[in-house]
Amino acid sequence: MDVDFEKLIELQRLDTEIRHVQSLLDNIPSQLEAIDRQAEASAQTLSQSRDKLAQNQKTRRELEGEVKDIKSQVGKYKLQLNQVKTNREYQALLKEIEENQQKIDKLEEAIIGELLQADDIEVEIRAALEQSNREKASFQTEKEKMAKEKARLEHDLETLIKAKEALLPLIPPDQAALYHRIFDKKGGMALSPVTDDFCTLCHVRIRPQMLSELVEKNQLLLCENCGRILFREKEKPKPEEDAPPGR
Repeated sequence: MDVDFEKLIELQRLDTEIRHVQSLLDNIPSQLEAIDRQAEASAQTLSQSRDKLAQNQKTRRELEGEVKDIKSQVGKYKLQLNQVKTNREYQALLKEIEENQQKIDKLEEAIIGELLQADDIEVEIRAALEQSNREKASFQTEKEKMAKEKARLEHDLETLIKAKEALLPLIPPDQAALYHRIFDKKGGMALSPVTDDFCTLCHVRIRPQMLSELVEKNQLLLCENCGRILFREKEKPKPEEDAPPGR
């Protein structure tokens, strides 16, 4: 039975495209996950800035609480000044008041530092929020593009599979079975064209007897080196040379 290489070549083309399209489809989930990870990182940056502000506010409240407690104690010491009976007790209370006032001064400096830091953090939050909003829009646009691409690829894959299903019945079962075995074994490349008497894919010279048998096209011949199905490509018609101008 003659071999219709054109149908086998078309089958190889369809299978190659099916593999390629399926590979693109298989990559889409990981690409979507990468976008989600970027979105999470962007949201985390904003969240961290807000947490920093919350911590700043908590520290300020604690410092202000300490100032309030110390001022209350100073107030008590000042009342006791009018009640002490000896100069020694009076001087001791003054020293306590002075030391506590120094603590208050340090704490109030720390509060001012926290307030200044809070201003910087609020600027940081606004910048992070603006960036987050921009990135959200960008991520959404990217996801919409990928959804359209996925739909297009699924349509292409369905079209290719239908074309393959229509082609297979036109190929003798034994030839199709051999093709599929080699296709699976050779990583998706079952056929190899012969170019200048060499197997194009493994670059091994084909024996003259096999070359003559290929011309007859009455059986499938396998490359003795790589095991792929050999076929002769159709020679492209040479462009006609321009006729010499008449004298």
